[in-house]
Amino acid sequence: MSRLTHVTSGPYAPPAAARELTARSADGTRLHVEVHGPAEAPAVVLSHGWTCSTAFWAAQIRELAADHRVIAYDQRGHGRTPASPACSTDALADDLEAVLSATLAPGERAVIAGHSMGGMTVMAAAARPVFRAHAAAVLLCSTGSSRLVAESTVVPIRPGRARTWLTRQILGSRVPLGPVTPLARRILRYGTMGPASAPDMIEACARIVHACPRTVRHAWSHVLATLDLGHGVRELRVPTEIVVGTADRLTPPVHARELAAALPQCTGVTELPGIGHMTPVEAPGTVTGRIRDLVATHVNAHQPAVPAEESA
Repeated sequence: MSRLTHVTSGPYAPPAAARELTARSADGTRLHVEVHGPAEAPAVVLSHGWTCSTAFWAAQIRELAADHRVIAYDQRGHGRTPASPACSTDALADDLEAVLSATLAPGERAVIAGHSMGGMTVMAAAARPVFRAHAAAVLLCSTGSSRLVAESTVVPIRPGRARTWLTRQILGSRVPLGPVTPLARRILRYGTMGPASAPDMIEACARIVHACPRTVRHAWSHVLATLDLGHGVRELRVPTEIVVGTADRLTPPVHARELAAALPQCTGVTELPGIGHMTPVEAPGTVTGRIRDLVATHVNAHQPAVPAEESA
């Protein structure tokens, strides 16, 4: 792809990985995986959202890799992972299990953080044996389990059929996003970020989102529009913390509150005033701090940290 896929300088420029590998999912999809930080350090696994990539976690990776082993991967069709005809919550769960198996030793546990569709990935995998064997705690950022289109406030009219229909058309559009222009930045900020987002935050998100192929964006929009992961929420039986922005139009705080009420072990909900949907970029210190606290509380730094056999 000739289009610049991420910023190349500043706090949101992705750092170079200590190593890269390929994890094979259940259907053979080859997932791009990056590992950052010391090999013996406690592990953190990062799962990005719709239209994003590993670059979305640049701020977290940069800070955490000093004393954590940070594992980030591209969802299928995103970043450096090829697209697949299989677009479903089961595929998301398969992919996360493949990454955990490829990067964590038997018995090794990690904090798993998911943003938006990445959080939905965690919910989809909650009852899976590999997930349960490796998840010590979870951070859910700006996500929901159902009714995503109906609850979205991207279209500024009262709730109802008209708003739901218009929202579905916008999120499921096949229109190419084109180059990152001043107008594109304003549209992105309105739909996904808080009103006070700094220019470098907007630029970082715009580069990543505009790099996502429109066919991939469209295919996954259908999965999100019909999402129902209530069962997965109830199966998420590890300590789970939630972060959401009060200005989030894609997954408003109502989702966070409903998740908190349904989770077996919710350890807290942080609502960030004026922050939009892109919490890891808009509030990097808060998100990184929550991950670090979960590791300190729930991960044994002395557990085995020898990676499982890597896929070719």
